[in-house]
Amino acid sequence: MDLVAEVYKLTRNFPKEELYGLTSQLRRAAVSVPSNIAEGQGRRGAGEFKHFLRLSLGSLMELETQVMIAERLQYLESESAKTILRDSAELGRVLNGHMNALK
Repeated sequence: MDLVAEVYKLTRNFPKEELYGLTSQLRRAAVSVPSNIAEGQGRRGAGEFKHFLRLSLGSLMELETQVMIAERLQYLESESAKTILRDSAELGRVLNGHMNALK
């Protein structure tokens, strides 16, 4: 959820014309990660939980792509993009670890 808060902070300064575009996409992808983890945790069985962890991982990859786009468009400073990408990579490792543990 720290990643979500960081994405919200950084997208506050995006151009207003991106409010329903990249700003919204980034925020939805970020929120989707912990939301899918929570939903999977509430399901019955490891198989369902693993499914929702995979969905979270997909949202995380979406977020990373959108961060790279925002950086190329110069909506994000390089250092901010690197921070989010680093945090995202760490979260991806955690998600993969959880999925492997559920095998």
